[in-house]
Amino acid sequence: MRKSLMRLTLRQLQVFNEVCDLRSYSRAAEEMSLTQPAVSLQIRQLEELVGQPLFDYVGKKLYLTEAAEALQAASRDIFGRLENLDMQLSDMQGSLQGQLKLAVESSAKYFTPHLFAAFRTLHPEVNLQLTVVNRAQVVRRLSDNRDDVTIMSMVPQDMGLDFMPFLNNPIVAVAPPEHPLCQLDRVNLQDLQAYPLLVREQGSGTRRACEEYFKEKRVHFTQTLEVASAEAQRECVIAGLGLALLTRHAVARELSAGTLRELRVEELPLQRSWCVVQAKARRQSPVALAFAAFIRTERAQITALVERFAGHPPVRPASS
Repeated sequence: MRKSLMRLTLRQLQVFNEVCDLRSYSRAAEEMSLTQPAVSLQIRQLEELVGQPLFDYVGKKLYLTEAAEALQAASRDIFGRLENLDMQLSDMQGSLQGQLKLAVESSAKYFTPHLFAAFRTLHPEVNLQLTVVNRAQVVRRLSDNRDDVTIMSMVPQDMGLDFMPFLNNPIVAVAPPEHPLCQLDRVNLQDLQAYPLLVREQGSGTRRACEEYFKEKRVHFTQTLEVASAEAQRECVIAGLGLALLTRHAVARELSAGTLRELRVEELPLQRSWCVVQAKARRQSPVALAFAAFIRTERAQITALVERFAGHPPVRPASS
């Protein structure tokens, strides 16, 4: 091993990882409560020890060099092993401690805090680092081995993943209460084509599931509005800008309050499942193993928890 690498410090690697994640010296400095010159100094010292530049600027955008990508992989492995050591030492003392790095698709963010809260009643010294992203970003994070556990639907089959479906994720059509389709006892998916449809951004798992289903059913929407979050979709529907297909969990409170209505569509709900996902090649920490075991063994508790959270509001009868 090069002698210079033995002089690397954990602090340098922490600063380096922050710059990698944020692609910005100034944002990394702000995040770590440092000055930008301090961050620049740490990176310069690190480049001297590595013997190669770590970042390139193209225009105003920061890119990782090949050396930086190799160093990033090694540093994540180092910090992951230190976290595992911390958890193992805690386990030896009879308590489970540490941090769970959990990434979830955006449609799963509504129940995930409740799920972790139930887990934490058993292990109160476990902390959570929760990252909410769309499906495309989840897949990227899995490829980069960024998280201990991932919760998603439509799991990639070619990435060496262990996964377990654990909760239904029904996708339903919603409309404002005054919409003419709300007055009908039953409609077909084709009946929705006459109205604008609010869709999520490219990379969204819900959008991908719906587009595949529309293709299967030979349904085509000519009027679409792209909206970048489920929250914005809900507000746009309430405002009367169009219909939307959303997971029932994401609109449970609005359905219960009557600000949205679930349409009685013959071909819906579109049934999908949320899955707990872990990389087969990743060495799992005690906290990650405990969380996966909790989901595997506490199915009834999780289902009851989500039903209480979602309220499962019934579809309201049509107006006479």
